[in-house]
Amino acid sequence: MNEEKLRQICRRREELRQRMEEPETWRDPELAAKYRKELLEITPVADAYAAWLETCDSLKSTEEMLSDPDLHELALEEKQALLSRRERQENELNLLLLPKNQDDDRNIIMEIRAGVGGEESALFASDLYRMYAMYAEARGWKPEIVNVSETELGGIKELVFLIQGDGVYGRLRFEGGGHRVQRVPVTESGGRIHTSAATVAVLPQVEESDFELDMNDLRIDTYRSSGAGGQHVNKTESAIRVTHIPTGLVVECQDERSQYKNKDRALSILRSKLYEMEEKRKRDALAAERKSQIGSGDRSDRIRTYNFPQNRVTDHRLTGEGRSFNLDAVINGNLDPLLDALIAADQAERLAEQG
Repeated sequence: MNEEKLRQICRRREELRQRMEEPETWRDPELAAKYRKELLEITPVADAYAAWLETCDSLKSTEEMLSDPDLHELALEEKQALLSRRERQENELNLLLLPKNQDDDRNIIMEIRAGVGGEESALFASDLYRMYAMYAEARGWKPEIVNVSETELGGIKELVFLIQGDGVYGRLRFEGGGHRVQRVPVTESGGRIHTSAATVAVLPQVEESDFELDMNDLRIDTYRSSGAGGQHVNKTESAIRVTHIPTGLVVECQDERSQYKNKDRALSILRSKLYEMEEKRKRDALAAERKSQIGSGDRSDRIRTYNFPQNRVTDHRLTGEGRSFNLDAVINGNLDPLLDALIAADQAERLAEQG
């Protein structure tokens, strides 16, 4: 545990509190918001450190009581309780001191694509979207479809959607990868279990100020929307296709009836894709240097299996009994136990890296 860093955080909190009371700060709303945000981020760390110091003081007082024959047994019992509390507090502080992912507080762009398995994989992709949408709504987040390509049976070939809310990327960033399903498809008359797959990509939504697009690198085309029907469909060229010429990346958006809104959405998604490509390049360079692929987030890896006959979801990145979860709960949006386990595993791995 880095006590010097903790003392610096406490000093910084006091400095920020003083600056927040200065008239100059309140005359500058942008500066005030910046200070407020930093204060909110470091206060839990400072409070946890203060609690740890209090426990250390109590432990010192208790140890002084051990020399009193009348209080020895009581003091010994109290000492054991305080030692356990101090250990828990030190573990909490070590977690709080871990570097925070710079994108954790961002909204996300999710892409779900059907993989091997034909119509069954498209139906599974639809189930995955329903799962994420239910989870988002339960947390008070806002899911919005940007672009979707459906099958005749209601499956999804490809779906792009946004989820807006507090800390979305921090909760869902481990969902990127290959998702496999084992079940009897609705299209199977013989009752045989099939294995199909879909892929999920999770991108932090970045602002224009975070990643600048060179408009000279873009080709923007308009075309008519191909929705399910209605007076606006196929009458106006409101759908947008943006091609990033240097990389060949293509983004389409046709959910909004306004061409301008679709263009803004498409540019936002393209910006996030290019940002993620750059971040992945940095991660891969670091991984090559360290001769490992820790936290690479390669979306081609199979990360999870949904076994319907056994009512079990298995996440292959976890180990032991803690890698399996109730399928009915997960598929209906109760993702917290699974996500908590993934976040805890990531924290443990990062703590081990720090030695």
